[in-house]
Amino acid sequence: MPTFETNGVEIAYADEGEGEPILLIHGFASNKFVNWDYPGWVRTLTRAGYRVISLDNRGHGDSSKFYNPDDYGAPVMAEDAFHLLEHLGLEKVDVMGYSMGARISAFLALNHPEKVRRVIFGGLGYGMVSGVGDPEPIASALEAERIQDVSDRTGRAFRAFAEQTKSDRLALAACMRSSRQKISEADVARITQPVLVAVGTKDDIAGSAQRLADLMPNAHVLDIPDRDHMVAVGDKVYKAGVLEFLETTPA
Repeated sequence: MPTFETNGVEIAYADEGEGEPILLIHGFASNKFVNWDYPGWVRTLTRAGYRVISLDNRGHGDSSKFYNPDDYGAPVMAEDAFHLLEHLGLEKVDVMGYSMGARISAFLALNHPEKVRRVIFGGLGYGMVSGVGDPEPIASALEAERIQDVSDRTGRAFRAFAEQTKSDRLALAACMRSSRQKISEADVARITQPVLVAVGTKDDIAGSAQRLADLMPNAHVLDIPDRDHMVAVGDKVYKAGVLEFLETTPA
């Protein structure tokens, strides 16, 4: 897979298909393959006539790893995505992020609105504003010597996922402990591009999709029925809803 360097950070990415470009930004402890290729997103979007660009966020996949929390944070990672678009010479793209990737997508839309045509926030509702809980149990779980030593349910789930994806657990712990710059309701209201907020109806991490959508002037909700945070990403209702959004929503 190709890479490029921005401010001393090597970012790995994939670029597949032809047509209107869409940038995919994965969630915490995942990577471009696990979040987008394995669940069929790349195949779905390229077959629908889109050029699909996906990246490994710093600390994840094949991109550079850091062990200081100061090297992470959604605004910093949004700049990595922006520099990728610049590297590829792309003037304007659709953007879809899942979970942490949705937060990164929000900062990309806020700080570089000229680059974002439409945006899909997957796996993150009002938690974008309120936060999604204490990061310490997850960071501690990632640093634990054995998964058997982890008692926190959420921490154990993320530890298992990190092991499944063969991730650098210490880099992920640093990412989890990074400064979580809040996105205020007023900031969210400044996202004027067409938005789709897609959240599983059994997702107890994301927060209310409708409450987030209500803050924006041009946002709609897609409920992904009977799916929780971990499995909603590959759901057929999610895929169909995104394709409909892209095909019928004017930029």
